[in-house]
Amino acid sequence: MPVALPAEIVVTGTALPAPAGAAAYGSTIIDRERLTSEASGRLENVLRDVAGVQQFRRTDSRAANPTSQGVTLRALGGNASSRALVLLDGVPQADPFAGFVPFAALDPERLSAVRITRGGGAGAFGAGAVAGTVELFSAGLADIDGLTARAAYGSRDSAELAATGAAALGAGFVTISARHDRGDGYILIPRDQRGNIDVPARYRSTSVALRGVAPLDETTELQASGAIFDDSRLRGIVGTESSSQGADASLRVVGRGTWGFEALAYIQARRFTSGFVAVGAGRASATPSLDQYNTPATGLGGKIELRPPVGDAHDVQIGADVRDARGTTRERFRFQNGAFTRARDAGGGTRVAGLFAEDSWRVREGVVLTGGVRVDRWTITEGRLIETELGTGAGVTSIRTAQRSGWEPTARGGIVWTPVTSLDLRGAAYRGFRLPTPNELYRPFRVGADATAANPGLGLEKLTGVEAGIDWRPLATARIGLTAYANRLKGAIANVTEGRGPGTFDQVGFVAAGGAYRVRRNVDAVRVRGVEATAALTLADWSLSGSASYADARVRASGTAIELDGRRPAQSPTFGASATLGWEPAFGGASLTLRHVAGQYDDDLESRRLPPATTLDGVVRLKVGKGVEVEARAENVFDTRVVAGIAADGTRDIATPRTLWLGLRFASR
Repeated sequence: MPVALPAEIVVTGTALPAPAGAAAYGSTIIDRERLTSEASGRLENVLRDVAGVQQFRRTDSRAANPTSQGVTLRALGGNASSRALVLLDGVPQADPFAGFVPFAALDPERLSAVRITRGGGAGAFGAGAVAGTVELFSAGLADIDGLTARAAYGSRDSAELAATGAAALGAGFVTISARHDRGDGYILIPRDQRGNIDVPARYRSTSVALRGVAPLDETTELQASGAIFDDSRLRGIVGTESSSQGADASLRVVGRGTWGFEALAYIQARRFTSGFVAVGAGRASATPSLDQYNTPATGLGGKIELRPPVGDAHDVQIGADVRDARGTTRERFRFQNGAFTRARDAGGGTRVAGLFAEDSWRVREGVVLTGGVRVDRWTITEGRLIETELGTGAGVTSIRTAQRSGWEPTARGGIVWTPVTSLDLRGAAYRGFRLPTPNELYRPFRVGADATAANPGLGLEKLTGVEAGIDWRPLATARIGLTAYANRLKGAIANVTEGRGPGTFDQVGFVAAGGAYRVRRNVDAVRVRGVEATAALTLADWSLSGSASYADARVRASGTAIELDGRRPAQSPTFGASATLGWEPAFGGASLTLRHVAGQYDDDLESRRLPPATTLDGVVRLKVGKGVEVEARAENVFDTRVVAGIAADGTRDIATPRTLWLGLRFASR
């Protein structure tokens, strides 16, 4: 009697493949080779390869305040909270309380690829993708089989140590990765504006990630991930130390049988601290102004997606997802006679639970239609802003807000037409939304002389958009993409100037002369029209890739925000471009990356203009033995002054100056 052989079990550690209709929402892929050859070694800088991707500040995770590292796309306006949905293997990465992305915890060498979709609405990804989606995919056994390690020493006593290992485990595999980096940092203030208080902005971060993938049967696999990180920085003045810690865990089951499915559950525990100071005349002294000594936050969520077998012409996705985010900031403020005199407790939570259905229909050869709908139940839970006298416990401020909730339907649709094999013509329309974060709703804050009040009555941001594009592959190793779009973000959350110091204002107290009093508001809309272009070419050992973006963004505002009407949103450059030239001979490799960003405004009233900046980075690698490479890297080769911020008194904050690295890399495979 013949014996049936067991089916071959192959685990990949990946999600279900993207449906055919995903091509209607033009996306850009950053591959592993590029991820592991960035001069800075930092993910947020690699993302800048895609023009139009921006953070609230031009500084990276070595010198920025972590809360300024929100990600947005398409010049929709600078916001410390992310308007793009950043996912790692399907798990949202934004801080549950403040909405920033902890980039120091995301080592590019742990990833196989990044897919960036500008616009496109939410679809099956979940709510929050009003500006687009940044999907991070973990590296698997095919990417890091064996052990890889690197060590580097750089300018200003900087050091990096990292190792990543992967090994087969039964029919599955396990990966583990650890990274530690530190540096004395640079002085953030230009030499001609420095004072006695200015010191280098030192940093230190450590992260560890563990991931295991195992088969449950011939078509089903379990993916389990866990990560911890600890990051600390000094923002250039003693008393401005910040720290953030986190522990994340997730389980995902992926079925690739007749009924494809995914089931995901995750938990995030985060904590953040930060100190702030008031700077005296001539930058000769700094006085503590606020101690944000504990900001715990938690995120819980999950997703279930089914792909029923409905025939070869359709890729159907139906499912549900939920995300619960909550947190509290605990602060001491109003520094008098050598001590803080008041305490603040502010926080709350948000929850979004949605149902979605989407179909990609191959109408005929070369034509794919796609359409999807979502309906989300959103809830902003009871929030609070409580302030008390530290000495007596007497109440100073007590703002408590009732729970509110509602339903929000969204949809998207598109078409991809392939008249010839090398050419795709696409078009899409979409709607998406984002809830305000607990930080935006309940926490007032100060930056220098400027103070901003929270607004527990903030409403949702709602985006509608249309786009049309072309993707052309004239050669097997060449591609060109062009997209034109129009987006409108209704109810965009902005920090609106409503007064100037000297004076005393609601929530924030006294604002000194030269400072601005702002309130978080939903402005009528931000309207953006733009064009995006991408190109790539590979010839033998050489490669060239580039990206450019032009965006005409304008605020539409009325009422207390009328002064913003017709202005460009803060932190929104008109033009950006990036190009990388790579060479990969048998004995090593080299690359040059040129980036340009146009001028942009640091404030809502266009009074503080950040000048344009062009930088050049370079990397050279030389193989010196089996699996061993010597590496030299240079960031900002020509030491361009990149202005990242301008304070009320005109003081400038600068991004990374020229930084040189020398290191070793080892790979056992």
